[in-house]
Amino acid sequence: MKKATIQLETLACPSCMQKVEGAIKALDGVDKDSVSVGFNSSRAKVDFDEDQVSIEDIENAITKVGYEVKRSRVK
Repeated sequence: MKKATIQLETLACPSCMQKVEGAIKALDGVDKDSVSVGFNSSRAKVDFDEDQVSIEDIENAITKVGYEVKRSRVK
């Protein structure tokens, strides 16, 4: 499992946070229990299986629901 921290553009409201969280959780290969999106920090944290999903897939899912990814860090 890889761990990612994704810095997003500022989230305007709690429903923005929920949209981003839902988009990430919908992906196969994501540990659904690990997904957390911080409203105040505008950061998403997620554990994922790189054999099933890539960081680019996660970033694209966030972009598709209307939010910009500033940068990602994967460990």
